[in-house]
Amino acid sequence: MTDEMMNLRTLVEKTPDADLLREMIGFAAQRLMELEVENQTGAAWGEKSPERLAQRNGYRDRIWETRAGAVELRIPKLRKGSYFPGFLEPRRMAEKALTAVVPEAYVQGVSTRSVDDLVQAMGMTGISKSQVSRLCGEIDDKVKAFLARPIEGDWPYLWIDATYVKVRQNGRIVSAAVIVAVGVNSDGRREVLGMDIGPSEAETFWTAFLRKLARRGLRGVKLVVSDAHEGIKATVHKVLNASWQRCRVHFMRNALAHAGKSGRRVVSAFIATAFAQDDAEAATAQWRKVADQLRPKLPKLAGFLDEAETDVLAYMTFPPQHRTKLHSTNPIERLNGEIKRRTEVVGIFPNEDAIIRLIGAILLEQNDEWAVQRARYMTLETIAPLSDDPAVSLPAIAS
Repeated sequence: MTDEMMNLRTLVEKTPDADLLREMIGFAAQRLMELEVENQTGAAWGEKSPERLAQRNGYRDRIWETRAGAVELRIPKLRKGSYFPGFLEPRRMAEKALTAVVPEAYVQGVSTRSVDDLVQAMGMTGISKSQVSRLCGEIDDKVKAFLARPIEGDWPYLWIDATYVKVRQNGRIVSAAVIVAVGVNSDGRREVLGMDIGPSEAETFWTAFLRKLARRGLRGVKLVVSDAHEGIKATVHKVLNASWQRCRVHFMRNALAHAGKSGRRVVSAFIATAFAQDDAEAATAQWRKVADQLRPKLPKLAGFLDEAETDVLAYMTFPPQHRTKLHSTNPIERLNGEIKRRTEVVGIFPNEDAIIRLIGAILLEQNDEWAVQRARYMTLETIAPLSDDPAVSLPAIAS
Protein backbone atom coordinates (compact mmCIF):
# COMPACT_ATOMS: atom_id res chain seq x y z
CA MET A 1 0.00 0.00 0.00
CA THR A 2 2.85 2.40 0.88
CA ASP A 3 4.61 1.72 -2.43
CA GLU A 4 1.36 2.33 -4.31
CA MET A 5 0.91 5.70 -2.55
CA MET A 6 4.48 6.70 -3.34
CA ASN A 7 4.02 5.74 -6.99
CA LEU A 8 0.75 7.68 -7.15
CA ARG A 9 2.41 10.75 -5.68
CA THR A 10 5.25 10.54 -8.17
CA LEU A 11 2.81 10.15 -11.04
CA VAL A 12 0.71 13.12 -9.93
CA GLU A 13 3.76 15.36 -9.53
CA LYS A 14 4.96 14.51 -13.04
CA THR A 15 1.63 15.02 -14.85
CA PRO A 16 0.42 18.36 -16.31
CA ASP A 17 -2.61 18.13 -14.01
CA ALA A 18 -0.44 18.43 -10.89
CA ASP A 19 -0.71 22.23 -10.87
CA LEU A 20 -4.49 22.05 -11.29
CA LEU A 21 -4.74 19.56 -8.44
CA ARG A 22 -2.71 21.80 -6.14
CA GLU A 23 -4.89 24.78 -7.08
CA MET A 24 -8.02 22.80 -6.23
CA ILE A 25 -6.58 21.78 -2.87
CA GLY A 26 -5.55 25.36 -2.17
CA PHE A 27 -8.99 26.73 -3.09
CA ALA A 28 -10.74 24.21 -0.87
CA ALA A 29 -8.39 24.88 2.05
CA GLN A 30 -8.79 28.64 1.66
CA ARG A 31 -12.57 28.37 1.64
CA LEU A 32 -12.48 26.12 4.69
CA MET A 33 -10.35 28.66 6.59
CA GLU A 34 -12.75 31.48 5.69
CA LEU A 35 -15.68 29.48 7.08
CA GLU A 36 -13.75 28.68 10.29
CA VAL A 37 -12.83 32.36 10.77
CA GLU A 38 -16.45 33.41 10.18
CA ASN A 39 -17.55 31.07 12.95
CA GLN A 40 -14.81 32.31 15.27
CA THR A 41 -15.46 36.03 14.65
CA GLY A 42 -19.24 35.73 14.44
CA ALA A 43 -19.44 37.51 11.08
CA ALA A 44 -18.43 37.11 7.44
CA TRP A 45 -15.61 39.12 5.88
CA GLY A 46 -16.64 42.81 5.59
CA GLU A 47 -20.01 42.19 7.28
CA LYS A 48 -21.19 44.67 9.88
CA SER A 49 -22.85 42.77 12.70
CA PRO A 50 -23.51 43.47 16.40
CA GLU A 51 -22.67 39.81 17.02
CA ARG A 52 -19.07 40.19 15.72
CA LEU A 53 -16.57 38.95 18.32
CA ALA A 54 -13.25 39.93 16.66
CA GLN A 55 -11.83 41.93 13.77
CA ARG A 56 -9.66 40.53 10.99
CA ASN A 57 -6.06 41.72 10.66
CA GLY A 58 -4.80 40.62 7.24
CA TYR A 59 -3.12 37.33 6.36
CA ARG A 60 0.11 35.46 6.86
CA ASP A 61 1.58 33.23 4.17
CA ARG A 62 2.20 29.55 4.81
CA ILE A 63 3.43 26.63 2.70
CA TRP A 64 1.36 23.48 3.18
CA GLU A 65 3.04 20.24 2.16
CA THR A 66 0.57 17.79 0.59
CA ARG A 67 0.94 14.59 -1.38
CA ALA A 68 0.26 16.64 -4.50
CA GLY A 69 3.13 18.98 -3.59
CA ALA A 70 3.54 22.35 -1.86
CA VAL A 71 0.39 24.49 -1.65
CA GLU A 72 0.58 28.21 -0.83
CA LEU A 73 -1.94 29.29 1.80
CA ARG A 74 -2.98 32.67 3.20
CA ILE A 75 -3.99 32.15 6.81
CA PRO A 76 -6.33 34.86 8.20
CA LYS A 77 -5.09 36.85 11.22
CA LEU A 78 -7.22 38.38 13.99
CA ARG A 79 -6.72 41.57 15.99
CA LYS A 80 -7.74 39.81 19.20
CA GLY A 81 -7.02 36.19 19.87
CA SER A 82 -5.53 33.89 17.27
CA TYR A 83 -6.60 31.54 14.53
CA PHE A 84 -4.88 28.48 13.14
CA PRO A 85 -6.61 26.05 10.78
CA GLY A 86 -7.33 22.69 12.34
CA PHE A 87 -6.35 20.73 9.22
CA LEU A 88 -2.77 22.05 9.57
CA GLU A 89 -2.20 20.75 13.10
CA PRO A 90 -0.44 17.55 11.95
CA ARG A 91 1.87 19.68 9.77
CA ARG A 92 2.44 22.01 12.70
CA MET A 93 3.55 19.11 14.87
CA ALA A 94 5.76 17.86 12.06
CA GLU A 95 7.41 21.26 11.91
CA LYS A 96 8.13 21.13 15.62
CA ALA A 97 9.54 17.63 15.25
CA LEU A 98 11.64 18.70 12.27
CA THR A 99 13.05 21.70 14.14
CA ALA A 100 14.09 19.37 16.96
CA VAL A 101 15.36 16.53 14.79
CA VAL A 102 17.43 18.43 12.22
CA PRO A 103 19.84 20.13 14.67
CA GLU A 104 20.23 16.88 16.60
CA ALA A 105 20.90 14.93 13.41
CA TYR A 106 23.42 17.55 12.29
CA VAL A 107 25.30 17.49 15.59
CA GLN A 108 25.29 13.68 15.63
CA GLY A 109 27.08 13.63 12.28
CA VAL A 110 24.23 12.89 9.86
CA SER A 111 24.90 14.20 6.35
CA THR A 112 22.72 16.87 4.76
CA ARG A 113 21.55 14.35 2.16
CA SER A 114 20.45 11.94 4.88
CA VAL A 115 18.61 14.75 6.64
CA ASP A 116 16.90 15.57 3.35
CA ASP A 117 15.82 11.92 2.97
CA LEU A 118 14.47 11.98 6.51
CA VAL A 119 12.44 15.13 5.83
CA GLN A 120 10.99 13.68 2.63
CA ALA A 121 10.05 10.50 4.48
CA MET A 122 7.99 12.71 6.78
CA GLY A 123 5.89 13.75 3.77
CA MET A 124 7.58 17.10 3.05
CA THR A 125 9.34 18.36 -0.05
CA GLY A 126 12.84 18.14 1.39
CA ILE A 127 15.36 20.48 2.93
CA SER A 128 18.35 22.34 1.51
CA LYS A 129 21.77 22.88 3.04
CA SER A 130 20.86 26.48 3.79
CA GLN A 131 17.72 25.34 5.61
CA VAL A 132 19.75 22.87 7.68
CA SER A 133 22.12 25.68 8.65
CA ARG A 134 19.20 27.98 9.52
CA LEU A 135 17.50 25.37 11.67
CA CYS A 136 20.80 24.65 13.37
CA GLY A 137 21.21 28.32 14.17
CA GLU A 138 19.37 27.79 17.44
CA ILE A 139 22.43 25.90 18.64
CA ASP A 140 24.59 29.01 18.32
CA ASP A 141 23.47 30.82 21.45
CA LYS A 142 24.02 27.79 23.67
CA VAL A 143 27.44 27.10 22.18
CA LYS A 144 28.61 30.72 22.46
CA ALA A 145 27.49 30.93 26.07
CA PHE A 146 29.28 27.66 26.87
CA LEU A 147 32.57 28.69 25.23
CA ALA A 148 32.55 32.14 26.87
CA ARG A 149 31.54 31.07 30.40
CA PRO A 150 33.73 32.14 33.34
CA ILE A 151 36.34 29.62 34.47
CA GLU A 152 36.29 29.39 38.25
CA GLY A 153 38.64 27.76 40.74
CA ASP A 154 42.05 26.13 40.27
CA TRP A 155 42.87 23.89 37.32
CA PRO A 156 46.12 22.00 38.07
CA TYR A 157 46.12 20.04 34.81
CA LEU A 158 45.40 21.18 31.28
CA TRP A 159 45.44 19.19 28.03
CA ILE A 160 45.44 21.04 24.72
CA ASP A 161 45.37 19.49 21.28
CA ALA A 162 44.43 20.42 17.74
CA THR A 163 42.68 18.82 14.81
CA TYR A 164 42.23 20.10 11.27
CA VAL A 165 39.07 20.61 9.21
CA LYS A 166 38.38 21.94 5.71
CA VAL A 167 36.64 25.30 5.31
CA ARG A 168 35.86 27.70 2.44
CA GLN A 169 37.62 31.05 2.61
CA ASN A 170 37.49 33.67 -0.15
CA GLY A 171 36.52 31.08 -2.74
CA ARG A 172 39.26 28.62 -1.72
CA ILE A 173 39.22 25.45 0.38
CA VAL A 174 41.78 25.67 3.18
CA SER A 175 42.67 23.75 6.34
CA ALA A 176 41.78 25.33 9.67
CA ALA A 177 43.28 24.31 13.01
CA VAL A 178 40.76 23.72 15.79
CA ILE A 179 42.33 23.84 19.26
CA VAL A 180 40.51 22.28 22.21
CA ALA A 181 41.45 22.60 25.89
CA VAL A 182 40.37 20.16 28.59
CA GLY A 183 41.20 20.69 32.25
CA VAL A 184 40.87 18.99 35.61
CA ASN A 185 40.00 21.23 38.55
CA SER A 186 40.87 21.01 42.22
CA ASP A 187 37.76 18.85 42.78
CA GLY A 188 39.12 16.23 40.39
CA ARG A 189 36.39 17.00 37.83
CA ARG A 190 37.10 17.17 34.10
CA GLU A 191 35.68 19.91 31.87
CA VAL A 192 36.06 21.27 28.36
CA LEU A 193 37.45 24.77 28.94
CA GLY A 194 37.51 26.21 25.45
CA MET A 195 38.18 26.00 21.74
CA ASP A 196 39.47 28.31 19.03
CA ILE A 197 40.03 28.30 15.28
CA GLY A 198 43.07 29.55 13.37
CA PRO A 199 44.95 29.09 10.10
CA SER A 200 47.78 27.14 11.76
CA GLU A 201 49.30 26.19 15.10
CA ALA A 202 51.74 29.10 15.16
CA GLU A 203 53.07 30.45 18.46
CA THR A 204 50.93 33.57 18.17
CA PHE A 205 47.80 31.43 17.89
CA TRP A 206 48.68 29.37 20.96
CA THR A 207 49.49 32.54 22.90
CA ALA A 208 46.19 34.19 21.99
CA PHE A 209 44.26 31.04 22.91
CA LEU A 210 45.86 30.63 26.34
CA ARG A 211 45.48 34.34 27.10
CA LYS A 212 41.80 34.09 26.26
CA LEU A 213 41.46 31.23 28.76
CA ALA A 214 43.35 33.29 31.36
CA ARG A 215 41.02 36.26 30.85
CA ARG A 216 38.06 33.98 31.49
CA GLY A 217 39.58 33.01 34.83
CA LEU A 218 41.91 30.07 34.22
CA ARG A 219 44.43 29.89 37.07
CA GLY A 220 46.35 27.44 39.22
CA VAL A 221 47.71 25.47 36.25
CA LYS A 222 50.66 23.27 37.21
CA LEU A 223 51.11 21.13 34.10
CA VAL A 224 50.07 21.51 30.46
CA VAL A 225 50.12 18.40 28.28
CA SER A 226 50.33 18.71 24.49
CA ASP A 227 52.15 17.66 21.34
CA ALA A 228 55.56 19.16 20.60
CA HIS A 229 54.42 21.99 18.35
CA GLU A 230 56.81 24.84 17.69
CA GLY A 231 56.48 27.63 20.22
CA ILE A 232 53.98 25.99 22.54
CA LYS A 233 56.48 25.34 25.33
CA ALA A 234 57.47 29.01 25.55
CA THR A 235 53.82 30.06 25.34
CA VAL A 236 52.81 27.81 28.25
CA HIS A 237 55.58 29.16 30.46
CA LYS A 238 54.97 32.79 29.45
CA VAL A 239 51.17 32.87 29.80
CA LEU A 240 50.45 30.28 32.51
CA ASN A 241 53.83 29.99 34.25
CA ALA A 242 53.33 26.21 34.27
CA SER A 243 55.39 23.12 33.46
CA TRP A 244 55.00 21.52 30.06
CA GLN A 245 54.65 17.80 29.37
CA ARG A 246 55.49 16.59 25.90
CA CYS A 247 53.10 13.83 24.88
CA ARG A 248 54.95 10.57 25.51
CA VAL A 249 53.10 8.67 22.78
CA HIS A 250 54.01 11.18 20.07
CA PHE A 251 57.58 11.36 21.37
CA MET A 252 58.00 7.58 21.06
CA ARG A 253 56.83 7.66 17.45
CA ASN A 254 59.46 10.29 16.66
CA ALA A 255 62.16 8.50 18.62
CA LEU A 256 61.57 5.12 16.95
CA ALA A 257 61.97 6.76 13.55
CA HIS A 258 65.70 7.06 14.45
CA ALA A 259 65.97 3.40 15.46
CA GLY A 260 65.43 1.66 12.15
CA LYS A 261 62.96 -1.15 11.53
CA SER A 262 65.01 -3.89 13.13
CA GLY A 263 65.83 -1.97 16.30
CA ARG A 264 62.48 -0.42 17.15
CA ARG A 265 61.31 -3.12 19.51
CA VAL A 266 64.57 -3.14 21.49
CA VAL A 267 64.78 0.67 21.66
CA SER A 268 61.16 0.91 22.77
CA ALA A 269 61.82 -1.55 25.61
CA PHE A 270 64.96 0.37 26.65
CA ILE A 271 63.18 3.71 26.88
CA ALA A 272 60.22 2.15 28.69
CA THR A 273 62.51 1.24 31.61
CA ALA A 274 62.79 4.96 32.42
CA PHE A 275 59.02 5.32 32.50
CA ALA A 276 58.75 2.37 34.88
CA GLN A 277 60.69 4.12 37.67
CA ASP A 278 59.01 5.19 40.92
CA ASP A 279 60.11 8.82 41.06
CA ALA A 280 61.55 11.62 38.96
CA GLU A 281 65.12 11.20 40.16
CA ALA A 282 65.24 7.51 39.32
CA ALA A 283 63.53 8.13 35.96
CA THR A 284 66.10 10.78 35.02
CA ALA A 285 69.01 8.54 35.98
CA GLN A 286 67.63 5.64 33.95
CA TRP A 287 66.88 7.91 30.98
CA ARG A 288 70.50 9.07 30.83
CA LYS A 289 71.73 5.52 31.19
CA VAL A 290 69.61 4.42 28.22
CA ALA A 291 70.83 7.38 26.15
CA ASP A 292 74.47 6.51 26.91
CA GLN A 293 73.90 2.86 25.96
CA LEU A 294 72.40 3.89 22.61
CA ARG A 295 74.98 6.58 21.83
CA PRO A 296 77.71 4.39 20.19
CA LYS A 297 75.39 2.84 17.58
CA LEU A 298 72.56 5.39 17.41
CA PRO A 299 74.08 8.82 18.14
CA LYS A 300 71.14 10.77 16.59
CA LEU A 301 68.65 8.92 18.77
CA ALA A 302 70.80 9.50 21.87
CA GLY A 303 70.96 13.22 21.11
CA PHE A 304 67.18 13.23 20.60
CA LEU A 305 66.77 11.67 24.07
CA ASP A 306 69.10 14.25 25.60
CA GLU A 307 67.05 17.14 24.21
CA ALA A 308 63.67 15.70 25.17
CA GLU A 309 64.51 14.45 28.67
CA THR A 310 63.04 17.31 30.71
CA ASP A 311 59.88 17.65 28.64
CA VAL A 312 59.03 13.94 28.40
CA LEU A 313 59.65 13.24 32.10
CA ALA A 314 57.91 16.36 33.48
CA TYR A 315 54.92 14.31 34.66
CA MET A 316 57.12 12.23 36.98
CA THR A 317 57.22 15.09 39.53
CA PHE A 318 53.46 14.81 40.07
CA PRO A 319 51.49 12.32 42.21
CA PRO A 320 51.92 8.69 41.09
CA GLN A 321 48.12 8.23 40.98
CA HIS A 322 47.90 10.84 38.21
CA ARG A 323 50.82 9.85 36.02
CA THR A 324 48.97 7.44 33.71
CA LYS A 325 46.71 10.34 32.71
CA LEU A 326 49.44 12.98 32.53
CA HIS A 327 52.12 11.49 30.32
CA SER A 328 50.23 11.94 27.04
CA THR A 329 47.34 13.66 25.28
CA ASN A 330 45.34 10.42 25.37
CA PRO A 331 42.66 11.93 27.68
CA ILE A 332 41.76 14.36 24.90
CA GLU A 333 42.43 12.06 21.93
CA ARG A 334 39.09 10.28 22.26
CA LEU A 335 37.29 13.62 22.17
CA ASN A 336 39.27 14.65 19.10
CA GLY A 337 38.40 11.33 17.48
CA GLU A 338 34.70 12.03 17.97
CA ILE A 339 35.16 15.52 16.51
CA LYS A 340 36.94 14.05 13.50
CA ARG A 341 34.24 11.43 12.97
CA ARG A 342 31.44 13.97 12.88
CA THR A 343 33.28 16.66 10.90
CA GLU A 344 34.23 14.18 8.18
CA VAL A 345 30.51 13.77 7.46
CA VAL A 346 30.27 17.49 6.71
CA GLY A 347 33.41 17.41 4.58
CA ILE A 348 33.91 21.10 3.83
CA PHE A 349 32.49 23.75 6.15
CA PRO A 350 31.01 26.86 4.50
CA ASN A 351 32.56 29.20 7.09
CA GLU A 352 34.12 29.34 10.55
CA ASP A 353 30.75 29.94 12.22
CA ALA A 354 29.63 26.51 11.02
CA ILE A 355 32.78 24.96 12.53
CA ILE A 356 32.14 26.61 15.89
CA ARG A 357 28.50 25.53 15.81
CA LEU A 358 29.17 21.84 15.19
CA ILE A 359 32.36 21.32 17.20
CA GLY A 360 31.11 23.59 20.00
CA ALA A 361 27.95 21.49 20.24
CA ILE A 362 30.03 18.30 20.39
CA LEU A 363 32.14 19.78 23.20
CA LEU A 364 29.05 20.95 25.08
CA GLU A 365 27.56 17.49 24.77
CA GLN A 366 30.75 15.86 26.07
CA ASN A 367 31.03 18.34 28.93
CA ASP A 368 27.47 17.53 30.02
CA GLU A 369 28.31 13.82 30.03
CA TRP A 370 31.34 14.41 32.26
CA ALA A 371 29.28 16.62 34.58
CA VAL A 372 26.79 13.84 35.38
CA GLN A 373 29.38 11.14 35.96
CA ARG A 374 29.43 10.11 39.60
CA ALA A 375 33.10 9.17 39.71
CA ARG A 376 35.68 11.96 39.66
CA TYR A 377 38.36 11.86 37.00
CA MET A 378 40.94 12.17 39.77
CA THR A 379 40.21 11.56 43.45
CA LEU A 380 39.80 14.58 45.69
CA GLU A 381 42.37 13.25 48.17
CA THR A 382 45.15 13.06 45.57
CA ILE A 383 44.47 16.31 43.72
CA ALA A 384 43.54 18.70 46.55
CA PRO A 385 47.18 19.26 47.67
CA LEU A 386 47.96 20.70 44.22
CA SER A 387 45.53 23.60 44.62
CA ASP A 388 46.76 27.16 45.22
CA ASP A 389 43.65 27.80 47.32
CA PRO A 390 44.56 27.21 51.00
CA ALA A 391 40.97 26.23 51.81
CA VAL A 392 41.21 23.43 49.25
CA SER A 393 44.80 22.43 50.00
CA LEU A 394 44.30 21.87 53.72
CA PRO A 395 43.95 18.18 54.61
CA ALA A 396 40.63 17.05 56.01
CA ILE A 397 40.37 17.08 59.82
CA ALA A 398 39.28 13.79 61.32
CA SER A 399 36.13 14.08 63.39
